[in-house]
Amino acid sequence: MDSGPEEYELNGDVGPGSPASSGGRSAAGWAWRNRSINMNHYANKKSAAESMLDIALLMANASQLKAVIEQGPSFAFFVPLIVLISVSLVLQVGVGVLLIFLVKYDLNNPAKHAKLDFLNNLATGLVFIIVVVNIFITAFGVQKPSVDISAQQ
Repeated sequence: MDSGPEEYELNGDVGPGSPASSGGRSAAGWAWRNRSINMNHYANKKSAAESMLDIALLMANASQLKAVIEQGPSFAFFVPLIVLISVSLVLQVGVGVLLIFLVKYDLNNPAKHAKLDFLNNLATGLVFIIVVVNIFITAFGVQKPSVDISAQQ
């Protein structure tokens, strides 16, 4: 076992002379792995994935809102669920808009780093609040109205 330190580059790849670099890698494979990471591309992909998840949760909340409205005001948790689902929907739209602004900025511009860091932290905090609100929505239990079979006969 080689006890020498492995040489890692900034992007996580090992250098061509390090022990971990051997093992059947071709020169073309090394060239592909040795390329630098475009942080804008990475951040845009991350924001796009977050946006897709936000849309999925938005659709789930819209479905829950529909189920609560179908149950009507006689449902025990009608008002709290309407409020919680509405808060969740508004926060999700806010996070979606925030993610659009995050994608617009250039990560390679050091002058924008502080603003991007703040916006990223704000988005993370809002997503945490959305998760907590949706836990309460689930706890109150949104069920579709059950149809009593004996009443239909």
